Amino acid sequence: MAVRYRIVNRTRALPTPLWATLCATWWCRFWGLMGRAALPPDQGLLFVWPRAGRWDTAIHMFGMRFDLAVVWLDDRRRVVDVRLARAWRSVLVPKAPARFVLELHPQRLTDFAEGDQIDWQRA
Repeated sequence: MAVRYRIVNRTRALPTPLWATLCATWWCRFWGLMGRAALPPDQGLLFVWPRAGRWDTAIHMFGMRFDLAVVWLDDRRRVVDVRLARAWRSVLVPKAPARFVLELHPQRLTDFAEGDQIDWQRA
């Protein structure tokens, strides 16, 4: 059963609620959102990595049918990078080491900025 969390931006309120499914296993991190036809604006994936790093948390968009807003967070859940990832065209490495990655609908790109403090609460 998938574990869902409500994502909270402690620095500035999100305009609409946002939910993310936890993705902490190797298999889940490997597949991510590949193969899905779409992603609703109020949903995403929260990837959890065993340790912080830049290359460990890099993403690719090969096999993706839609663009994504990608938010990288450090060990303290502070945003270290935010970028738009284009379907089939992007391999992205965060600017700074990250431990958590949020993959969201592209409409959510402006909901986060570097330095924002993010938290999540189990649904």
